[in-house]
Amino acid sequence: MTTTALPPAPALPTARGPLSARVLTALAAPGPLAVLDTAGVAAADPYGEDPQLALYALYELHYRGFAGVPDEREWEPALMPLRRALEDRFLAALRADVPGGGSAAEVLGALLVEPAGHSGSVAYHLEHEGTKEQLREYAALRSLYHLKEADPHQWVIPRLTGRAKAGMVAIEYDEYGAGRAEHMHARLFADLMTDLGLETRYGHYVDAAPAPALAVVNLMTLLGLRRALRGALVGHFACVEVTSSPGSRRLAAAMRRTGAGPAAEHFYAEHVEADAVHEQVVRREVIGGLLAEEPGLEADVAFGAEATTLLEDHLSTHLLTAWRAGRPALRQPG
Repeated sequence: MTTTALPPAPALPTARGPLSARVLTALAAPGPLAVLDTAGVAAADPYGEDPQLALYALYELHYRGFAGVPDEREWEPALMPLRRALEDRFLAALRADVPGGGSAAEVLGALLVEPAGHSGSVAYHLEHEGTKEQLREYAALRSLYHLKEADPHQWVIPRLTGRAKAGMVAIEYDEYGAGRAEHMHARLFADLMTDLGLETRYGHYVDAAPAPALAVVNLMTLLGLRRALRGALVGHFACVEVTSSPGSRRLAAAMRRTGAGPAAEHFYAEHVEADAVHEQVVRREVIGGLLAEEPGLEADVAFGAEATTLLEDHLSTHLLTAWRAGRPALRQPG
């Protein structure tokens, strides 16, 4: 009988301030931990480099972990007060900054309308004028999620019932390659990265990722880990599926125009077709089923979609500002 060794866990990232330093020092420390101080959380920019990296490091304990960090650190009580303070600060900022007031149908319907001029669209920029190096940067940042694609959304499945659960499982089955490992979307994205000459190791580009890229990934983990936010995770998931197909069409064209390679083009071409179907399932079955059983979660569904849009807009602004100024969007070379 042969066994396949798991790929090595990523190394701990480099701290970006006192909050992330506090977390990373604790994760690397041997033996019992003292409860981590929450000082500085209230004054920190909730979308800033330091708190977002601190959250990212804490959340990665629920995925692959880090080299040299014991598995038992995942639910280490000493880490929880700081994690909760960081989460609450992040959530409070999101609730204050999203428009609010719209129904789930109104919020998702607005996502189907592309803004005139496409001035804030990264996919449009990459399709028409993006360079291959900009595509490489984009893929490096997106790898923080796509190399674990669908994993954060699994947490909502035990919290759903009936149509909502069945619809969610049907979509996730596709995300995981319909039972074929070589067709898993995370594997397809690794193949895309290979075409672009990028490192495919999980977590490799964390130190290169700016705060807006970390925040996009942190949001889905935060919503997934809290049962009380199951409606918001469904809203987040719906936002991703609704916007994926048109964006993927543009990105497939960008890969083709720049000669990025067949696997690079295939990843996004696959999402054009798959996510067009997923959009209908998530709207009719997942959201429809959830709100039929728990109508009180409608505001949460709308919040999840709006918070996702807000953070994606932050990331788009970061990328386009850097590229239009002729400079890299990564914090450091990959």
